[in-house]
Amino acid sequence: MVDEATKRTLAQIPLLKTKAGPRDGELWVQRLKEEYQSLIQYVQNNKEADNDWFRLESNKEGTRWFGKCWYIHELLKYEFELEFDVPVMYPTTAPELAIPELDGKTAKMYRGGKICLTDHFKPLWARNVPKFGIAHAMALGLGPWLAVEVPDLIQKGIISHKDNTTKGAAS
Repeated sequence: MVDEATKRTLAQIPLLKTKAGPRDGELWVQRLKEEYQSLIQYVQNNKEADNDWFRLESNKEGTRWFGKCWYIHELLKYEFELEFDVPVMYPTTAPELAIPELDGKTAKMYRGGKICLTDHFKPLWARNVPKFGIAHAMALGLGPWLAVEVPDLIQKGIISHKDNTTKGAAS
């Protein structure tokens, strides 16, 4: 079940219309425009709500995305590199978001630092093809994952803030 805050956030992210992936030529260009519009709106909404928590950019083709995401815990900012490729079968297949510096530090992660979204996010994505895009993956996938995993990793001493020690991945 989705909580009210998540429903409000989701309602403010524009849905996408074009069902196209990186191999679909001009249709992919149209899809990419929709992706950027959706992401820009989501980032703008986050900034207005004082909830800015990631930066993303892509290569020219829109197939490789990279940036930073962060999580504030007890007034300390923990920052991580973020990367993912758009799958060939996109948007039918959701992107696999990766935080390489956390690779092997939590059970809710696959090789290469790909975060585990199988149980909760991927079924939701599958029900919403082609309406969901990268902004939705961030809002419904990475955001909740960070909210659960980062505090747990901090509590277990697996990561710590950069001002305390160089142990782990944090900024």
